[in-house]
Amino acid sequence: MTTDMNGFAGRLKRRENGGMISGWVGIPDPMLVNHLAQEDFDTIVLDMQHGMWNMESAANGIAHVRLAGKPAIARIPVGDFASASRLLDAGASAIIAPMINSADDARALVQATKYPPLGERSWGPSLALNHFGLPAEDYLQSANSLTVTIAMVETRMALDAIDEILAVDGIDGIFVGPSDLSIALSNGARLAPDSAAIDQALATALARCRAHGKVICAFGGDGDRAGQYLKLGLDLVIAGTETAQLRAGARTALEAARKGAES
Repeated sequence: MTTDMNGFAGRLKRRENGGMISGWVGIPDPMLVNHLAQEDFDTIVLDMQHGMWNMESAANGIAHVRLAGKPAIARIPVGDFASASRLLDAGASAIIAPMINSADDARALVQATKYPPLGERSWGPSLALNHFGLPAEDYLQSANSLTVTIAMVETRMALDAIDEILAVDGIDGIFVGPSDLSIALSNGARLAPDSAAIDQALATALARCRAHGKVICAFGGDGDRAGQYLKLGLDLVIAGTETAQLRAGARTALEAARKGAES
C-alpha cells in the first residue's frame, strides 16, 4: 500500500482506516528497510535508541522508506534533541523521543523539532526539501504541521505529568513504551508489557490524549498486541520488531521443512 507520505500528519490525526501500523527496524541496513517498506506497513520507524543506526545510515534508511512512497519515523536516543533536528533535515516525517518525563523535557524537544514561533529548529533541510518536493519557503511555512513530534511516556513521572506534557504547544502526541513502563510501575520487579497494569495505563493515556486533541501511539510486541491497541483506539501501533519478525519467519520455514520431510 502506497500512502500520501506528505499527508502523514493529517492522516495520523484523523485515524484513517482505523489507525496506522508501523514497522520497526533497529538493524542499520537501509536494504532491510527497503524490503519492509514494500510490505503493507503505513510507515517505518528507525530505532536509534536501542538500534545501531548512525546519522548516515539513518538518512539512507529514510530515503528508502520515502522512495517506497511512505513516511519515515525516527526514534532518537535519550535526550539527543540535536539528532532530532538532523533527522527532520534528512526527511523524517516524525520524531519519537524517549524518556520525556516533564513539561520541561517536552519543551526542549519542541525547541529542536519545530521552527519559530513554536521552537528554535535551525534551518538546513536540504534532503527534506528533496523528499517533500517543496520549495524552501513553502517547507518553512508548513514544516511545523507536516512533521510530527511525539514524546514517549514510559515512567511513573511521565504518567503523573501527562497532562502537562500534552499541553505543550508543538507536542503532537505521545508514544507509550510498555516495557519500560511495566518496569517502572513494578519498581523494577517485572518486565510485563502485556499486563493489566499497562492496559489500565494505556486507557488513561488515551483519554488524556483525546482530551487534549493529541495522538497516541504504542509499541506492540507482535501483531496480536498491535491489533488490541488499534481496537482500543490508538492512532499508530508497532506490530513487533524486524528481528522478531525475521526469526519468526525463519522458525515457520524450518518447521514447515521438517514437517514436509517427515510426511
